[in-house]
Amino acid sequence: MEIKRDLYLKKLISFMWDGQVKVITGIRRCGKSYLLHTIFRNYLLEQGVSEKQIISFELDLTKDIRFRNPLELAKTVRDRVEGKPDRYYLFVDEIQLSDEVPNPYNTAGKAITFYDALNDLRSLSNLDIYVTGSNSRMLSSDILTEFRGRSDEIRVHPLSFSEYYAFSGGDKEEAFENYAFYGGLPLVLTRPDDTAKVDYLKALFSEVYLKDIVERKKIKREDVLSATLDLLCSSVGSLTNPNNIANALNSRQKLNVKNAVAPNTISTYMGHLEDAYLFEECRRYDVKGKDYFDFPNKYYCNDVGLRNARTGFRQQEMTHIMENIVYNDLRIRGCEVDIGIVYGSSKTKSGKTVMIPKEIDFIATRGGKKTYIQSAYAMETDEKAIAEIKPLTLTGDSFPKIIVRHDIRKRWYDDNGVLNIGILDFLLDKDIV
Repeated sequence: MEIKRDLYLKKLISFMWDGQVKVITGIRRCGKSYLLHTIFRNYLLEQGVSEKQIISFELDLTKDIRFRNPLELAKTVRDRVEGKPDRYYLFVDEIQLSDEVPNPYNTAGKAITFYDALNDLRSLSNLDIYVTGSNSRMLSSDILTEFRGRSDEIRVHPLSFSEYYAFSGGDKEEAFENYAFYGGLPLVLTRPDDTAKVDYLKALFSEVYLKDIVERKKIKREDVLSATLDLLCSSVGSLTNPNNIANALNSRQKLNVKNAVAPNTISTYMGHLEDAYLFEECRRYDVKGKDYFDFPNKYYCNDVGLRNARTGFRQQEMTHIMENIVYNDLRIRGCEVDIGIVYGSSKTKSGKTVMIPKEIDFIATRGGKKTYIQSAYAMETDEKAIAEIKPLTLTGDSFPKIIVRHDIRKRWYDDNGVLNIGILDFLLDKDIV
């Protein structure tokens, strides 16, 4: 049975033959290659495209290692495509593994990169180009400048709960419990038992993610990188910043001033973890002041199963895990997501009125429309209900407001027009945001 990734397939289809380089990005093992080489390839074949019209290179395999040289890649493709009557499709997997090579005509000049090769191949009118990659800095920010607006980015995430449940079926509650524990990396679904799932997730850090970062970034303090990862996994849903993490590490390891880890080092390592798509930063936004705070912010893991594996499956705080799942789901839906800050008045014991900041878990923005969302595992007391609802009433606008809960099944609106909805209903309703 095939895992459906219809959201991404539709995006690829919509971008076909638009003259752009299609760049499929995301964390390793989230299904980018499967999307391109199986799902999209099968779609092309069903549309009458022949196998010989699909040119594939997998730069992470030794069979294609010579094509890490961008000049070799460009020459090989151009020889096969240029001047031919047929239309061709180029698939290049893990493009970030491409090497920089000297300019053969000016060895002292700027090195040749895969950007140069792909920009060259873009000039072939009978070639449509698709690449995958697992490094956000190389494949997101740099694309905007190096491709000069001539690329489409398709960000692929681990499975949403909707995708997960479409494949697993069965009881929804049980499926959600498994999803919240093991996450949505596609290969987890194929592991034969719980032990195999746990071993697979744990091995990904040591054998894939951390090894990639250490080798690519030439990390000197692997222990600090590893400890930073541990602290981020332990603090999803909590405010933090490089200073806090540096202080925690220095205190835990009893390091003196001379050997202390600097906040700048932590900031750099956090950037590496974000570049590898392991985490995303969610910034705080002043709803009425319409400005961002510099720090602290929150960091969410791109897959809760990976987060759980890194903590040894010991820190199962469902409040934070559910919040992480909601954040990831909003990102999968294509929303930009911020933390909302609003201010409510309160009186001190002396009778003085002060403004107290209150937090809205998420402001989800897509197409210029905003939705305010609170993630509340349970609202078992009036005090808890007031704490969740109050920030939503202080926004001063009429954008939709939602409280996602684990303790209800039926959706309903309260007297403030706030939608209360169960987590399963929220995750399975594609039109809710």
